[in-house]
Amino acid sequence: MFAKSIIDTDAFLSMPLSAQALYFHLCMRADDDGFVSNPRKIQRMISCADDDLKLLIAKRYILVFDSGVIVIKHWRIHNYIRKDTYHETLYLEEKSSLFEKPDGAYTDHPLIDPSRARDELVTDPSTQYRLDKIRLDKGSKDNTSVSPATDYEQIRQSFIANCPSLPCPNATAKWTAGRKKAIRDKKITDDEFSEVFKRVERSDFLTGRKTGWHCSLDWILKPANWQKINEGNYDNHGPENPGGSKATYDLSEYDQATTSLDLDSLKGEPK
Repeated sequence: MFAKSIIDTDAFLSMPLSAQALYFHLCMRADDDGFVSNPRKIQRMISCADDDLKLLIAKRYILVFDSGVIVIKHWRIHNYIRKDTYHETLYLEEKSSLFEKPDGAYTDHPLIDPSRARDELVTDPSTQYRLDKIRLDKGSKDNTSVSPATDYEQIRQSFIANCPSLPCPNATAKWTAGRKKAIRDKKITDDEFSEVFKRVERSDFLTGRKTGWHCSLDWILKPANWQKINEGNYDNHGPENPGGSKATYDLSEYDQATTSLDLDSLKGEPK
């Protein structure tokens, strides 16, 4: 029912026990394809906090759809269901948007052949492994392994979980090539992205608690702003942050920040 290769990892065991318990309950109530239609109800039923569900989303143990349905990412690693007892999920639209990695894990991001990757999503179906039409290229000379492209959705979910004071970014399908390139250019791990987002959330200036203006994901990703964030220029100072870098809350800094905003930052992205 549960694969030790997933639940015995440091990443899983480092989560609070409440988040681990919620994961187990969601798995126990999933259908034969790993889908759960009422994660919020299960969360409330076992008295888990919203943060527990957000943590499972941020760490990609579960994938979330716009309909509110979730799927257990490693369901096919945890379970093997015989064909004569298998009942396909009712959530076929959600299922059709997923892809399956070589190890059986679900992903909502297309898998591409590294030899043909161009740091962008490909549209050639011969390079994609989709649940509703899994195919292998018959002309392949060898069994070349596949690897996922940059997981923009994971970064989006990390931003949502770690920066609740800021507007949620649009769905990744609507992201511009410039935003995706800015993320790839950082060349850091998902955990490192999370630490930067947490630092942004702690900043009264960047979240609007100081001036009313707040930053956006695109503003954060700009090289000059990214460097200032990591150097602590926007950290709070005073009793709550003794010894920290002095935050730049002067008017010139504020003017510089607001005049460098792009159109998306001025409008704000819908939650």
